[in-house]
Amino acid sequence: MAKTKTVYVCNSCGNDSPKWLGKCPVCGEWNSYVEEHISTGQQKRGADIFETERPRPLQLKDVSTGEDPRINLKDDELNRVLGGGLVPGSLVLLGGEPGIGKSTLILQTVLKLNDIKTLYVSGEESARQLKMRADRINSSNEHCYILCETNLEQIFVQAKNVTPDFIVIDSIQTVYTDTIESSPGSVSQVRECSARILKYAKESGVPVILIGHINKEGSIAGPKVLEHIVDAVLQFDGDQHYMYRILRSIKNRFGSTAELGIYEMRQNGLREVSNPSELLLTQNHEGLSGVSISAAIEGVRPFLIETQALVSTAAYGTPQRSATGFDIRRMNMLLAVLEKRAGFKLIQKDVFLNIAGGLKVNDPGMDLSVIAAVLSSNLDIAIDRHVCMTGEVGLSGEIRPVNRIEQRILEAEKLGFQEILIPYNNLKGFTTKTNIKILQVRKVEEAFRHLFS
Repeated sequence: MAKTKTVYVCNSCGNDSPKWLGKCPVCGEWNSYVEEHISTGQQKRGADIFETERPRPLQLKDVSTGEDPRINLKDDELNRVLGGGLVPGSLVLLGGEPGIGKSTLILQTVLKLNDIKTLYVSGEESARQLKMRADRINSSNEHCYILCETNLEQIFVQAKNVTPDFIVIDSIQTVYTDTIESSPGSVSQVRECSARILKYAKESGVPVILIGHINKEGSIAGPKVLEHIVDAVLQFDGDQHYMYRILRSIKNRFGSTAELGIYEMRQNGLREVSNPSELLLTQNHEGLSGVSISAAIEGVRPFLIETQALVSTAAYGTPQRSATGFDIRRMNMLLAVLEKRAGFKLIQKDVFLNIAGGLKVNDPGMDLSVIAAVLSSNLDIAIDRHVCMTGEVGLSGEIRPVNRIEQRILEAEKLGFQEILIPYNNLKGFTTKTNIKILQVRKVEEAFRHLFS
């Protein structure tokens, strides 16, 4: 009978130690060791599903570089984030908060693939729960097989019987293998199961999508090696109190990581948002102060965002600073620029900032819109709803150039805006004729004079 012993495994790199260490000597991470119980007996790895010939060394000139045919997932947003579709033999990891819609997104994508045999492995839900979700989505697929199993060896056996063209495992933290004595979701189980699934995907050519949990820090639970071995890491996030969801690519070996997909959560599933600008603009802020429109870029997609600000006299001794969807530290920096460079005293006033739609935006081009909305609320003067703006604000009050200015201008023109404020000398190489009036400004004072004169 195999004996068990206690070891400590690094959550980041997988290094093990007989005792707990504060700092990992291999990767240098602090407080990353967790306790695990393993068997000291003879361990036998599961049999390989495919017996293939061992690879031989090849010269670089003998390696073919043909374009891999991609699987069309019939979802424009998901195809864009993956780089044009799903590559055969690839391993994709999808992470996100609980209840954000990960399983709904993958299930509705699987049900659209009527010409591809798919195997949906669920370790968290029963077949009846999946059927109820499919009925809610109003989709059906006779080529979709459901398997409620958490044992990796049994999953491989059923995959060999079904011979699917596409596999989904929901989730990787619930899958375990008999060769490891620790419980499902532990570092060693996740590491071993993901390595064997990767071997299966590469040898069979069947693409596999893994759905993963995230921890309280917002990163994917389990060892960091999980993100290293997969071909693509997708992050599905958004505010559960809002209807918009954003799909980002953190890592992608077959495409760009700058792409972005936007969905709208509805009762019957997730709907693709092809033009998010029209949904993010309320169009009913005529005569209201504290509202400005920014031409922002997320990834490589331009869209216009409504920035809302409220400035009021502090009811208590210490003024409040609050920001939703925007970095609070950057907002404090912009308020300091307003006070030092523009002469507006906001030290005794509460400032609240909100990005409409529940989005979280990191584009520096939002700076000009933020300070314009704050000043509009402070002066109680509305900004013309036909004017939008973009620009990064420096510490000396200058407006710095931003990237992809042509896409921002064309997006504003497409949505009917008549004027856009941009940084000075940001039009180098821009030769496209537009009907929108382009105003170049050097400092925040110039922008304020134009907006509030």
